[in-house]
Amino acid sequence: MSKKQTAEAQQTRDRIAGDSVFGYAALPGIADEMLDTQGNVRPVWQHLLTTIGKMDETELANRFARADRYLRDAGVFYRAYGAKDSSERSWPLSHIPVLIADAEWQAVSRGLVQRVELLERIAADIYGSNRLVAEGFLPPSLVASNPEFLRPMVGVQPADGHFLHFCSFEIGRGPDGNWWVLSDRTEAPSGAGFALENRVATTRAFSDVYAETHVHRLAGFFSAFRDELQSRKKHPDDRIAVLTPGVANETYFEHAYIARYLGFMLLEGEDLTVVDGRVMVRTVAGLKSIGVLWRRLDASFADPLELNQSSHIGTPGIVEALRSGSLSIVNSLGSGILETRAFLAFMPTICRHLLGEDLLLPSIATWWCGQQPEREQVAHNIEKMVIGPAYSTRPFFDDNGQSVLGSSLRDTAKASIADWLSTDGAKLVGQEVVTLSTTPAWVNGKLTPRPMSLRVYAARTLNGWKIMPGGFARIGSGADAAAIAMQAGGSAADVWIVSEKPVERTTLLPAEESFTRNMPGSLPSRAADNLFWLGRYIERAEGALRILRAWHGRFAESADPGIPLLKDVTEYLEALDIDTKEPVPASLLANINSALFSASNIRDRFSADGWLALNDLAKTARKFQATVQAGDDATHAMTILLRKLAGFAGLVHENMYRFTGWRFLSIGRYLERGLHMTRLLGHMSGADAPDGAYDMLLEIGDSVMTHRRRYNVNTASLTVTDLLALDPLNPRSILYQLNEIKTEVEQLPNAFSNGQMSPFYREAMRLHAGLAVMTPEAMTVEVYQQLEQDLYRLSDILAQTYLG
Repeated sequence: MSKKQTAEAQQTRDRIAGDSVFGYAALPGIADEMLDTQGNVRPVWQHLLTTIGKMDETELANRFARADRYLRDAGVFYRAYGAKDSSERSWPLSHIPVLIADAEWQAVSRGLVQRVELLERIAADIYGSNRLVAEGFLPPSLVASNPEFLRPMVGVQPADGHFLHFCSFEIGRGPDGNWWVLSDRTEAPSGAGFALENRVATTRAFSDVYAETHVHRLAGFFSAFRDELQSRKKHPDDRIAVLTPGVANETYFEHAYIARYLGFMLLEGEDLTVVDGRVMVRTVAGLKSIGVLWRRLDASFADPLELNQSSHIGTPGIVEALRSGSLSIVNSLGSGILETRAFLAFMPTICRHLLGEDLLLPSIATWWCGQQPEREQVAHNIEKMVIGPAYSTRPFFDDNGQSVLGSSLRDTAKASIADWLSTDGAKLVGQEVVTLSTTPAWVNGKLTPRPMSLRVYAARTLNGWKIMPGGFARIGSGADAAAIAMQAGGSAADVWIVSEKPVERTTLLPAEESFTRNMPGSLPSRAADNLFWLGRYIERAEGALRILRAWHGRFAESADPGIPLLKDVTEYLEALDIDTKEPVPASLLANINSALFSASNIRDRFSADGWLALNDLAKTARKFQATVQAGDDATHAMTILLRKLAGFAGLVHENMYRFTGWRFLSIGRYLERGLHMTRLLGHMSGADAPDGAYDMLLEIGDSVMTHRRRYNVNTASLTVTDLLALDPLNPRSILYQLNEIKTEVEQLPNAFSNGQMSPFYREAMRLHAGLAVMTPEAMTVEVYQQLEQDLYRLSDILAQTYLG
């Protein structure tokens, strides 16, 4: 290292260090993950801190940039909700991981296993014998009046005998250094997929440290849970699916990521139907049975027939399928009642009653104010309390301001607390104010203590409950614990559980040398619909780009939009809602955005490279809309957009597996390209075509060089028609599109049924044969108009056959 580099490194150490260890000091009276009670660095942190201390500012910035770039390229996002709308935001990674020694984590894991077993017993009682209420361990109103209690599920025994299968817990470390539970997540816990992405991103920043540290891997946790779900299928042909509320959900990215990671289908409620008590998914090959659903939507929305009648994201009949025992669901409908904040007040007593032991991992101190002694306790200690809704299912720092901090009240308000609790006590709980431990975060060029909670996951496996060795930490944006929530500006950090010995490096790949090649699963009709329209929107955008480039190229030469050719093309484009007065028309952006939306609905089937390329195309188009001028500038911009679009199309063509979904995407492109060329030829190849129309047609059809080679004459109506309409070898011709559609249709499910063609196959064959026997002389305006109508009808028949 040079003298200059040595000096920079020393400056960095001084900047980090100061007078204490790395310049980092625990906040008074608050436990810290990096420092013990004497202010010494815990052994588990020393290697990471030593490595950071040797880095200069540039190296650290480059490491953090690698992590951020990975998340950006992978398209990791969460949805933030504002007062009027929602928006996708990049995943907020806190680059410094949280390190916990394996021995300490084992104690936490034992406490969480005990807790999830207790929650299982409570759920079984609430929806079964109801002895906890009858014997006074739970107030009746906490069940009967609870919005999370689903009466139709009473007496419904889960198909596998278990109510809970995948849970999470928000835990925090108290001032005494011990861990306690802030909340239980039993409804549809989110974040496990984000924990995986946190791990990948953090290891991009600290790959050397990670390789040299015995950090427990996460893959074994997911592999064990996947094996458990596979074992619950009652029929060999049953499918496993992740049930998502849809693309508008705040954690939709994770739903798609988990489905892709584990190899499950990603479905929405509209994809499903219930037939004879069995849940079926609508696919392009007909109805297929679903045996296991990992639901990621709230239970009350799952079945509008028996639960929430206003739900538009559920499937009528789900509850009946659960009663019949034909469907296993993760977690059982109604299990969200266990998340209720007031339940924390009764957990210690119930644990001793049901398990005969104390909680190994205590809950945050909680008092339900529906009883006189508890109301008095809360009122007399209001300075130390936070008061919030009894039926809330979230910790106070994540409940969107529904809770009231006692110490923030004026004296006049404090005096009326007793009256408030007396009036509304049954709806309220008091909890001790949370003093969360801190963990190092990199803020403004130095390590800074920030409040932290951990989200930890538990999965039921073939060998009992398994706790994820890590999870992810929620890091506050400031000293206030209320700023931990993502919606409040918090960030997320990876959690490393560090062993003193080498750890097993598990993967989701099978260990056996022999294997069975699994056939691709059936394609849901909704996914096929999105793939079909993705192809159409992309091709529609390309067609518009090619016409606009040709138009602006000629406008750059003449600067007169009134010349016959430009005026004619302008009228043609106006009929398609494309305004040439806009260098980058809004309708072009709309098509690109529609393609992006279609792709977002099939994220589990879409590669990261393809998603990145499509996003880049949309971003560039938006930029051009604000900056590009008509003429040569617009011509250049259209060329750039065409190259980016071609890059996306090339990625899809080269990398996408040739399964049924590929065929629908391809059919969408061929159909739209056929329509594009049919409309153009019908408008511009007639006897009254303006001067230059044939040359422009060849340019739009990317066939100028081919025309020169194939025909020893100048452009004329017959040669252009032959090349762009009837040449089976020209990838821009109409006949080529129909030939490719016919080829793809032959491979679709049920193309033949009982020796007969499907309506879609028959129509595709008829159109292809009709055009194949045509001559250039016979291609009149009327023929093009009829062909355009036939292509639209072909699209309708496809929708009726496969997408309904």
